[in-house]
Amino acid sequence: MLKIVKKRFDIQVLEANKSVSKPFELDKNIVKVNGVLVTSDKDDLLYYRGTQKIEINNEEFFPDNYESKLLMSGINVSPKQRYYDIGSVSPGNGIIKLSYTDTDDSRTVFTPYRVSLYVDCEMEDAL
Repeated sequence: MLKIVKKRFDIQVLEANKSVSKPFELDKNIVKVNGVLVTSDKDDLLYYRGTQKIEINNEEFFPDNYESKLLMSGINVSPKQRYYDIGSVSPGNGIIKLSYTDTDDSRTVFTPYRVSLYVDCEMEDAL
């Protein structure tokens, strides 16, 4: 039996105008990845300063410099509709790589912040 699970992966952005890249490993019993969502503990910095690249199983789903604001969701959106639908993607090797770049923007002042990647997955229920 399959069940829907949400996985969260975090990176810390500690310096302005820098890129941070980190691979994350999905649980072995994840069989599909259906969607992604990007959020932060400082949404204004993520919205104005952030871009990223997201790969699943070495396949690029969002290219370098893909604006973070396009993968964010507001509280006025139904919880079931907040994830960017990427279809039912096989996790393959189970590695998700997030490469995030912070870039100066005159509307915000840099302070260290956390970027979270949420992944909507289907998991085989362990018997």
